[in-house]
Amino acid sequence: MMKIRLLTAILCMFAASVAVAAGPVPTGTVSGKFLGEGKVPLSKGSVVLFRRGSGPPPAPDRYWLVPDHVETMDDDGRFTVTVEEGTYFLAAIKRNDHLEIGPPRAGELFLIAADDKGKLLTFDVKGNGAVNVGTIGGARPISKETGMMRPGATAIEGRLVDGEGKPVEGAVVFAFTSQEMQGKPLYVSERSDSYGKYLLRVAEGGKYYLRVRSAYGGGAPDEGSIFATLGGDVPAAVSVTSGEVLKDVAIPVGRFERPIKGKGKR
Repeated sequence: MMKIRLLTAILCMFAASVAVAAGPVPTGTVSGKFLGEGKVPLSKGSVVLFRRGSGPPPAPDRYWLVPDHVETMDDDGRFTVTVEEGTYFLAAIKRNDHLEIGPPRAGELFLIAADDKGKLLTFDVKGNGAVNVGTIGGARPISKETGMMRPGATAIEGRLVDGEGKPVEGAVVFAFTSQEMQGKPLYVSERSDSYGKYLLRVAEGGKYYLRVRSAYGGGAPDEGSIFATLGGDVPAAVSVTSGEVLKDVAIPVGRFERPIKGKGKR
């Protein structure tokens, strides 16, 4: 089974904070199985975990959170993932291209574990413990409307443009809550369209620092890949009011270049 440590990847990708651990962090496992309509296993789908307390609860009709863990399921839709001790929300995604990471695209299967009344389920993981969530069914194709603006939503929207002012398609915008932009970002947009337009929905108003990438995770940017920070070397904050949309936030986008060793030295 291919294992994706999303949190680790994003920590590397965004120059993780330096911390001194007091000791080993207790971990446990979460296992189970996801099914789609007709009880069809989500073969090679992804189980997505959000740790309660690391941000607001997941609400894809309002915003997309960056998850804390992602694990690839096997051919039968089964999974086992090791996580730090804590309480987690679970979701599942079955992609047209199962290798992609990030918010599901329209038409891909999606499901958040919830009860019959739609209340999100939580799962408590203890150190050295094992939680089996059983079989969770009902993953359905996600609609285009899920990622659209809804009345009363809070969001940032604008365009991604290159150095010639041309639109940049297929990139994602991440939102951090601190200027250091270290560790895991909190929110992520869907991919920009052919006009370079992006929509970054958030749970509430406040100050956010924005970063653009062509890839969702996977360590340091590849040479020549899309990479930009609003404000450049000194990240600039955007302020949005709860219940409103901050419009026309254009982000100039460039291509990542690795520094040349010894450049500028005499």
